[in-house]
Amino acid sequence: MDYKLEICANSVMSCVEAQKGGAYRVELCAAIPEGGTTPSYGDIAVARELLHIKLNVIIRPRGGDFLYSGLEHKIMLKDIEMCRKLGVDGIVIGCLTEEGDVDMERCRELVEAAEKMDVTFHRAFDQCRDPFISLEDIISLGCSRILTSGQQPKAEQGVDLLKKLVQQAGERTIIMPGSGINENNIAKIARETGAVEFHLSAREAVES
Repeated sequence: MDYKLEICANSVMSCVEAQKGGAYRVELCAAIPEGGTTPSYGDIAVARELLHIKLNVIIRPRGGDFLYSGLEHKIMLKDIEMCRKLGVDGIVIGCLTEEGDVDMERCRELVEAAEKMDVTFHRAFDQCRDPFISLEDIISLGCSRILTSGQQPKAEQGVDLLKKLVQQAGERTIIMPGSGINENNIAKIARETGAVEFHLSAREAVES
């Protein structure tokens, strides 16, 4: 099976290694133990210079929950502008309401700020109270894909929901399983869910 592998990298060196290993795309993050935050200008700029594969950057001003203040939202808009000017291929976002729904107003502004950049909705999706309604909301925003573990700690545990999401999404957006995916379980998860794009951490990268 020909998978598209996105590798989560926490440094420029990890980005370069992912490219050597056959990654289709890199997601550059800082503070991966906190779930990933926006990397520095320097990291993004140098990664862009060195990569010929696609480069996505997470837009997340802090760890913790996905409820953001007006000030944090303004920071995210500025970070998106920076990514756009540096020639980044895509951004990775996710804002929720207190009720556990997609924050449509904030997310729409982020998507609009991205202009021609690709937009992925990150694992904030796994905190949504109704994944099927949230899927439709995210599709309506124009996001190209959703990174999700199927609302379980590991994607392998979330295969039932992942399969349903892949079926519901159809050709409208890509469901990209992530969390705990490695060379030992990727084929099984692909077979059981129908997914074709997968998100792996740099330490678990496998050659495509």
